[in-house]
Amino acid sequence: MTKPKNPRGTPFEEVAFPVFEMPHVGKARYNYTTGWALGRFLAGLKEGKILGTVCKKCGRVFIPPRMYCSYCFREVDDWVEASGEGTVHTVVASYIEATRARAEEPKIVGVIKLDVPGYNFDDHFFPGVLHYICGASDEDVKNMKLFGARVRARFKPPGQRTGSITDIECFEVVRP
Repeated sequence: MTKPKNPRGTPFEEVAFPVFEMPHVGKARYNYTTGWALGRFLAGLKEGKILGTVCKKCGRVFIPPRMYCSYCFREVDDWVEASGEGTVHTVVASYIEATRARAEEPKIVGVIKLDVPGYNFDDHFFPGVLHYICGASDEDVKNMKLFGARVRARFKPPGQRTGSITDIECFEVVRP
């Protein structure tokens, strides 16, 4: 009788992988074009502003901005500026660094539902960003204290901003 095949595939240790060695050929440089909408968004971050676009037909606000509404399939109508404050919609304590190494201390990360003056949003669609939450601990996450918490963007000092999402250091919990 033959052994049945493993439905999850063959383990790596049973397969011989060829090893290729590449001589060092120098440093490769790449440029990434942000485009019109993302470029303006990043320039706004450098100025300490969180910008988005709005489709006036359906009322959706896009942060980061888009050039076209993905719901109405039309060009967006205008630019809006978020207040820099918002509400924590989802949150997690991450014990993994960006390099995939184990973190000494957990990083608290969440989706922030941003406030945009003149617009109200339901919980199904809202302009939000995924970012670090400072002033919180993994105990706050475990005890569900951060869900619905009010937060405020903390920007780097103007001279240290580069036009990157990291110009926002984190979102600070606003304590009552």
